[in-house]
Amino acid sequence: MGTAADEFTLYDLRVEVVEGRGKMICNHQLGDYFELRGEDLSLPPGQTFPLYPLAALLPLLPAKQRRTHPNDWMTTDTDIACPDPHCGAIFRITRIGETRFHHADVTAVPLPSASSASSASSEPPTSSDDKR
Repeated sequence: MGTAADEFTLYDLRVEVVEGRGKMICNHQLGDYFELRGEDLSLPPGQTFPLYPLAALLPLLPAKQRRTHPNDWMTTDTDIACPDPHCGAIFRITRIGETRFHHADVTAVPLPSASSASSASSEPPTSSDDKR
């Protein structure tokens, strides 16, 4: 268990098949879904989810779990097409709640001390040939 100083919040997500634009080829049906809380993915009892759409969705999920600027496409764009060009499924990623975590509960790597954190966050020197 950590302290308030090491807390962070992630959005809980639901990924649901919301539309079929044409024939759905992969093994998913309208209404199928999975949920993500932290690093834990869960499916309803007895439901499956195909590997290839899951593989296409996975890279987006950690970013969708985090707070983003209101104008960022990661905030506004919620519908993702199935990666199979012959399948018409559309998946919707919805933020359904929030879960609070402590750094020490999710990693063995300690938080940097205040002095090393400030030096690590300083910007690298710019090259003399940088055009700004």
